[in-house]
Amino acid sequence: MNFRRLLSLIAMLSIAGCNIQTPKTNTQPTESRSLRGGTPSPIAAAVPAKPKSEIKEAKLIAVGDIMMHSTQTISGYDAKKQTYNFDSFFAPVKSILSKGDWVTGNLETPLAGKDAGGYTGYPLFNAPAQLLDAAIKAGFNILTTANNHALDRGETGVIRTIANLGDRKIASTGTATSTAEASRTLISTKNNISLAMLAYTYGTNGIPIPKGKDYLVALIDEKKIVKDIAQARKKGADIIAISLHFGDEYQRQPNTQQKQLVENLLKAGADIILGSHPHVVQPYKIFKFPGKNGKTRKAVAIYSMGNFLSAQTQKFTDLGLIMQINIRKKFPEKTTEITSIKTIPTWVHRYTLNNKYNYRILPLEITVTPKKDPLLTTSQYQLLKAYLQEMNNHLNSLNSQKKSK
Repeated sequence: MNFRRLLSLIAMLSIAGCNIQTPKTNTQPTESRSLRGGTPSPIAAAVPAKPKSEIKEAKLIAVGDIMMHSTQTISGYDAKKQTYNFDSFFAPVKSILSKGDWVTGNLETPLAGKDAGGYTGYPLFNAPAQLLDAAIKAGFNILTTANNHALDRGETGVIRTIANLGDRKIASTGTATSTAEASRTLISTKNNISLAMLAYTYGTNGIPIPKGKDYLVALIDEKKIVKDIAQARKKGADIIAISLHFGDEYQRQPNTQQKQLVENLLKAGADIILGSHPHVVQPYKIFKFPGKNGKTRKAVAIYSMGNFLSAQTQKFTDLGLIMQINIRKKFPEKTTEITSIKTIPTWVHRYTLNNKYNYRILPLEITVTPKKDPLLTTSQYQLLKAYLQEMNNHLNSLNSQKKSK
């Protein structure tokens, strides 16, 4: 081989070497790499981010019995339009109620339609469904229906009342149209906090529940309620409130049976007991039970919230209550607690206008201070001021006794 051919061969080999492509290195970190003891990848070495600490709050507002006597139904009737409107009943308390995330009360009248025996008051109630329209405008979004007047219009009344509530998107519990419906737990979530609402009554004024249809009205059965509490918790309820229609009528203190049932249900896991039926306000009580991780669990029971709306005129039956309960949930722990409780006494003002009785619910505290209501007399202001002081002392009496011991 001569020198020129040797140089040519070397040049060809050099050019061919430039075209050789080496395999690309995998730039993605792999699990095997770190396991082999090589340099840890950025992902493997990263420390998991700490969950963000956050606090959510929601407010439960509850009232007692919402009743409709005959004079109240007449009060809301517009003869020219031949229809009913009850907005004025709730107008003075709308600003308070509308601030609640959950706003609930006990609907103590069937809404069965005029063809179901007409619109009547005591002893067999039946009211126009327009009552619900006024309640919605005032802020209500949950109504309980378990009470001694639930069967005043029989099975038809129960079914039609539930239908009227459903048509207006108002959640309800305490009565049902089937076994399947009765077995469902009402859970409403606001601001990432889930509230379960349960409701039961002591009875139905002697009106028998149709045979084989026990689901129509939820009766107080402690063992059953304890199971319902466990089911609500299992379904994700952060807070469990129970409406109990129980106690002695016109008695301003809870009886022994009320106290025992309340304590048993709270110990079983309920957080809030909302009592009704006596038609007068009974005190509330704060309970403390052992909670998780050595912490204390606070619970509250109001034995009776009295009449929120009625035409009763016996002493103390025209007084009611708006109860505000603030609930707080911490994340990422997902622990829930009752942080504050406020009671606002109310009074049903009955007055004459356009040759008939009219009704409105007045919050006492913000009514007696300005003294600018043209429909109230000086003597009424004096009465309401006395009512306010007496009611505040009465409501807190059970907690005051506990502190003084």
